[in-house]
Amino acid sequence: MKVLVLGAGVIGTTTAWFLRECGHEVTVVERHNAAALETSFANGGQISVSHVEPWANPEAPFRILRWLGQADAPLLFRPRLDAQQWRWGLHFLIECLPSRTRRNMLQILAISKYSGEVLRNLRAETGLHYDDLQRGILQIYTDREGFDGAAAAAELVRQYGVAREVKTAAECVAIEPSLGNRRDWIAGGTYTASDETGDAKKFTQSLAALAMQRGVTFRYGVTVESIAVAGGAVSGVHAVDEQHGSEALAADAYVVCLSSYTPRLLAPIGVNALVYPAKGYSATLRIVDLGAAPNVSVTDDAKKIVFTRLGDRLRVAGTAELSGYSLELNPVRCEALTRRAHEWFGDAIDIKNPEYWTGLRPATPSNVPIIGRTRYPNLYLNTGHGTLGWTMSCGSGKAVADLVSGRKPEVDFAFLNG
Repeated sequence: MKVLVLGAGVIGTTTAWFLRECGHEVTVVERHNAAALETSFANGGQISVSHVEPWANPEAPFRILRWLGQADAPLLFRPRLDAQQWRWGLHFLIECLPSRTRRNMLQILAISKYSGEVLRNLRAETGLHYDDLQRGILQIYTDREGFDGAAAAAELVRQYGVAREVKTAAECVAIEPSLGNRRDWIAGGTYTASDETGDAKKFTQSLAALAMQRGVTFRYGVTVESIAVAGGAVSGVHAVDEQHGSEALAADAYVVCLSSYTPRLLAPIGVNALVYPAKGYSATLRIVDLGAAPNVSVTDDAKKIVFTRLGDRLRVAGTAELSGYSLELNPVRCEALTRRAHEWFGDAIDIKNPEYWTGLRPATPSNVPIIGRTRYPNLYLNTGHGTLGWTMSCGSGKAVADLVSGRKPEVDFAFLNG
């Protein structure tokens, strides 16, 4: 079949790759002039199969209330006259119920675990490198309440074959010695040796280049403006090429991988995708003392910040701001990242020349992505991965390729059935 993929972030690019592997004729359209220049550009770098705790959990409403008005809060809700925001918020509260939280954790674990396996196979097949490290992820807790909750989550993922181990403060420092200067801050941690890290932008652009060699067409500078339907199916999309103007694009099947912008495209044709942008921030810092900087990726649970080594750089990323589609950098939230990095790692990093970035993570209220077929039999979605787009990319891309090809995906996940 001829398949049109909308979006060339890490989700769209992996989807295109696996569609081509299934033998389809694939074209990817992307409004930027290269792949991975938006949400996938400078994320936290973690491929964290073990991180299954959704934002929506029984404690979340109380934490959000406590953080209201706190400019550098880990999760900040800025109320707006925005019906989509309030609808999303209401569903978020429903997903905080204990029974739904557990169900969502299992769904997140299923697609993440599968995706990790697919990524390892893809790397072995292609030899791709993207500042990747297979040294695990260490999640540290600076309060006893958070640590106790982590122990319960670790037990859950161990039941499903992911070895997330509970660690004492001393064991955390033994795993990552750069934490030693703040040993007294650490209540405990969890460590998953099988988790990985890597630069999502480098991965996506390298995979796109390889996909082009294998016959995938990437058309950059093309903005999709609307979807046309006829006879109960998608008949084409209207797009604007920055060089050649308006045009109609047609295919046998269409896969929408437009991150936070997916709902805007789908609403006019009656397809509901409850995705809202969660604005995240990152700072990329030069490492000046290679021996004193972290080698194992560290998640600071209290601040919801991750520290990931990418070659000679330290990527510091985190926080989420539910405030619409603005990409304006908030200096308070930017500086919170570099300040926390300096508190943990001191002069091992250069905080005077940070490269700040912000991107819109496509969040669902449950943190479970939206993958599968819509009411239109030839229209598929692959979106809503929130903070775990890099983690889930290969698995969700391969699963969508299977669905388009008429096969049942290998992972037990609640795919859309139209």
